[in-house]
Amino acid sequence: MTLWEAVAVLAAGVGAGMINVIVGSGTLITFPVLLAVGIPPVTANVSNSFGLVPGSLSGVIGYRRELADQGRRLLRLGTASLLGGLVGAVLLIELPSAAFDAIVPVLILLALVLVVIQPRVAKAVAARRRPGGDPDGGAALLAGVFLTGIYGGYFGAAQGVLLLALMGMLLQEELQRINAVKNALAMIVNAVAALFFLFTSTVDWTAAGLIAAGSLVGGLVGAKVGRKLPAPVLRGVIVVVGLVAVTKLLIS
Repeated sequence: MTLWEAVAVLAAGVGAGMINVIVGSGTLITFPVLLAVGIPPVTANVSNSFGLVPGSLSGVIGYRRELADQGRRLLRLGTASLLGGLVGAVLLIELPSAAFDAIVPVLILLALVLVVIQPRVAKAVAARRRPGGDPDGGAALLAGVFLTGIYGGYFGAAQGVLLLALMGMLLQEELQRINAVKNALAMIVNAVAALFFLFTSTVDWTAAGLIAAGSLVGGLVGAKVGRKLPAPVLRGVIVVVGLVAVTKLLIS
């Protein structure tokens, strides 16, 4: 990896860490950059999972006040995320790499659609909230978080958007407190997948380290000032980078 390639990966880590804390889908920034510097898709995905763990942790720390009294909810939903993330990681390793190459362009396009429609989803969620709903979201939320964990362990782009939509529709809770839980669940998925990959796959430690350093800084920035950034600009960047990634995968 050249100096400028390393700078690009580090910068992508900063952007991904910030975006993940705000809404999710930071993988759509880092993954294409890793592909662009010549890292194979599966190795890029595994290294990305490692690199984003510190950013997720910094986001959780930044939202610690909103998490303070949600311990029971975190235990319940976190268990579902952990199990789902492990299943997704196992699928990534057990399925042939050709399957990953074929599936990922579809997953990226799905993630881009989610990013684009996220504002409309948020409005619909706000309109549906009514007092007196199930404070824990019931079995439907538990199942949804588990399935999202599988997706996150396998690839993970826009899992934060999925979690926000699920919890927003099924929990009677403020958005910032939901976002805090989302950050914690995404961290759990990334961490359990990374731990599994440590023993079962190849990690590009240079790339993982650069993304980790960048995402740590980006997560702290996102937790503090990210809410002030123009959301349309962030979504535009994500969509452009995601389309570049799809194009590269299809060409290669």
